[in-house]
Amino acid sequence: MNVKNSFTLSERSLRLAEKLVEDGQFPSVEKVLEAGIDRLLRDEESSAHDDPLIGMKDEIRRRMELPRDQWLRWDGDEMANRIKAKLDEKYKNR
Repeated sequence: MNVKNSFTLSERSLRLAEKLVEDGQFPSVEKVLEAGIDRLLRDEESSAHDDPLIGMKDEIRRRMELPRDQWLRWDGDEMANRIKAKLDEKYKNR
């Protein structure tokens, strides 16, 4: 079932949506907005299911806001091995 609704877009959002239509990626501005809303809702749903990539993205953003002297030192392979071990542990029973 489709429900008709109306709302106001910023000029920037409208220009971006119209550009996607002009480029042939969508048949109409309405379809651009529908796709954007669908993606946003899917991302929220994924986040609600504890998606490790969504969680990692949020954690990186949080840490980037810290003062530089509080950043974790990157020690290459050792850091990657610790992350892999944590993910293996978390998902070994699935």
